Order: sequence, then structure tokens, then C-alpha cells
Amino acid sequence: MAVAVEQQPLRKMSESFKGLADNIGAVRSDLELAPFSQACSHVSPLFRCLGIAFKFAELDYVAKVDDLLETSKSIVTVHVMMDQDIQANSVRRAGSHTRNLLRVKRGLDMVKVLFEQILATESNSLKDPASTAYTHVFAPFHGWAIRKAVAAGMYALPTKAQLLMKLNEDESSARTYMQNYIASSALVISYIDQLFTSKELGIDW
Repeated sequence: MAVAVEQQPLRKMSESFKGLADNIGAVRSDLELAPFSQACSHVSPLFRCLGIAFKFAELDYVAKVDDLLETSKSIVTVHVMMDQDIQANSVRRAGSHTRNLLRVKRGLDMVKVLFEQILATESNSLKDPASTAYTHVFAPFHGWAIRKAVAAGMYALPTKAQLLMKLNEDESSARTYMQNYIASSALVISYIDQLFTSKELGIDW
């Protein structure tokens, strides 16, 4: 059964993260939660297209993005959201907005590394790019059982050609959008990392 995805999610990812990066680069650079959460929601279809290997990531990522989207109705910026969790001493509590933000950021980072690896190889197989992205971003935080399940799922990944078909892109357009996402998301990820560091929260938990 085919996976139903929105039209051209890769293009939406590229454009929405470029908007975020441009705002971060502006003088008034506090990251607003609503556009950030909306941009993150455009990444969800990609996880679905990758299939069973990243099912854990899709379920976890979508739930946490949904939380941030809901939170954005009452809290304007990421900065304020984190400060409220700090004041409530709930930063590391399961389900806290700040903890969810860190997990979402990790999902964005995984996709960035995946795209970098896809663009660096001529191969039609996604196994090596996906394995590298998983090992680099998620594996340090996962137990043996999840790592083993992901490794098994890597054999069920679509080919690059199949992925592009699901995303409604050709080689040329996909390359452009992936490059744009890599550059823009790097700024957003760095901003969030610096925010965690400036508040002495750390990012390795």
C-alpha cells in the first residue's frame, strides 16, 4: 500500500527552514515557536517515506512536534517556553516542552545528516546514508534493542529513486531542496544548541 504524503514535502521543508534561518539572521532573532513548529511538521512526511527503519523516529517526532504546535498557541517564543520549564523545574521531566524541543531538534539533525550523505554519494541505496545519520545522531541515546531493530529495518528502506518518487521530486529539484534544508537547518539547530548551552541545560540527555 502506497504511503500518502502531502504534495512536495521536500520543497515545503526547504522553504520553511529558509524562512526560520533568515529570521534568526535578522537583528531581532528570538525564534518564534509557531513558525518553528510548523516548519518541523513539514519534516514528518519524510520519516513516513523512510519506512519501518525510522518508525520509532516518526512516532516520537510527530508526537513532540504536535506538543510544540499546541504550546505555540499560548507561548510566543522558544526562549520563553524554556524559561517557563526552568522556573517550574521540569526541564528534564518526560513530556516537558523543553525535553520535546531537544528531541525534535535531534530529528532535524538526523535529516540534515541524511541529506548530506545522500548528496555525497551516487548510489541508489539509502542504507549507508541512513545508517550514518542514525549512528551520528540517535544511536548514542538508544539502548541495544532499539539499535538492533533499526539495523534490521535498514534493509527495508526505499531506494533513493523510490524516495524521490514518494516526495514528488526529480534528482535536480531534490538536490536543490536538500542543499537548502542542510544550510538553513544548520543555523536553526545551532541556535537551539546555543540556547540550551546558554541556559546551562546541556544537550546530551
